[in-house]
Amino acid sequence: MLFIIQFAIVLLCILAGARAGGIGLGVFGGIGLAVLTFGFGLQPTSPPIDVMLMIMAVISAAAAMQASGGLDYMIKIATRILRSNPKHITFIAPAVTYLFTVLAGTGHVAYSVLPVIAEVSRRNGIRPERPLSMAVIASQFAIIASPIAAAVTATVTFLEPQNIHLGTILMVTVPSTILGLGLACVFVNKMGKELKDDPIYQRRLQNPEYAASLANNTVIEEDKPISSKAKISLGIFLGAALLVVIMGAIPSLRPSFGEVGKMKPLGMAHTIEIIMLSAGALILLICKPDNHAITRGSVFHAGMRAIIAVFGIAWLGDTLMQAHIDTVKAAVSGLVHTAPWTFAFALFILSVLVNSQGATVATLFPVAIALGVPAPIIIGTFVAVNGYFFVPNYGPIIASIDFDTTGTTKIGKYIFNHSFMIPGLLSMIFSLIFGLFFAKMLM
Repeated sequence: MLFIIQFAIVLLCILAGARAGGIGLGVFGGIGLAVLTFGFGLQPTSPPIDVMLMIMAVISAAAAMQASGGLDYMIKIATRILRSNPKHITFIAPAVTYLFTVLAGTGHVAYSVLPVIAEVSRRNGIRPERPLSMAVIASQFAIIASPIAAAVTATVTFLEPQNIHLGTILMVTVPSTILGLGLACVFVNKMGKELKDDPIYQRRLQNPEYAASLANNTVIEEDKPISSKAKISLGIFLGAALLVVIMGAIPSLRPSFGEVGKMKPLGMAHTIEIIMLSAGALILLICKPDNHAITRGSVFHAGMRAIIAVFGIAWLGDTLMQAHIDTVKAAVSGLVHTAPWTFAFALFILSVLVNSQGATVATLFPVAIALGVPAPIIIGTFVAVNGYFFVPNYGPIIASIDFDTTGTTKIGKYIFNHSFMIPGLLSMIFSLIFGLFFAKMLM
């Protein structure tokens, strides 16, 4: 009974933090810790320092790249690809946002190409809801395929003691998400009425002001010059990301430390921190971006919110679980071993509540490991941390609705019947099936 009361307090803090937005998740986690520690006498565990430091290192390099113009260069390339293949935009748009997220380590890079997707779709008579919804879902799911994303780096840290390395994780997450999203695109490509038959769009076309605004709508400056420093910064950042993948896949490339006969390679947490901090330093030395622009950029802001969320919520969740680990283990272990999908359900629910893959991983993966959940199940269900789409309050979801001037991308009358529900659920189901299959086959 005491556990249920304390668990309810944790959920209340998560809901209040998510509702507050911004740094709300992190600071409301502090309130929960205060209640559990001072009110119930639970001993706080150690905060997830390594996870937070890895996010900080990656964000430092990514924000420096953005301030140098590297992100603009990526966007320009994506714009050309989208506009040269309009008929297949439902498949190409999510491929672009997927690649962006893998390279940048954050799904928020999707903001920049969403207006392009909306415009290209409308101008070619394609229902914008289809490519926009899949592009947003792909930008979420690609997090678990990015070697520099907070959720992946945290997973490496937790599973490395079991000899599970970055390469092993990516061998499961990359093909499972690509196949899952691709299969979902086949169904979503037929979702809803064709644009020319959509009653909402047709009513809007009757408004002369709206029709005139469409004729003059331009959202991307295709001829905007890209400096050599922008290209160099992108090259440095992508080179660092590639080096992280190589170091993770081949542990022997990392220096080893410890007693003779018991030497172990440098952990991936420190490896990622060293490589990404060095990449940020190289960008500063060579490209010389404005230091103020680095901290004002969207990448830096999104990263800092993720750090604070992990700090508060993950620490809160870990404190509760560790205080009742024996009780939780007895109640859950048998269920998880009998029906592995139940762990995926837990990941999905928490991700919906916290809106952070990194915080979800930092909260539940240590619990799963303590319960003895096999690593193949943990990795096979990893994709379930992407439950953002369920409640339509995620930034790119709101942005894509605003960018779609045709009105096809929307939140429904009953809130949950929104444009992203079917694409998200299809992508989740297919990716889970492929994930568990590849994890069983490769591990």
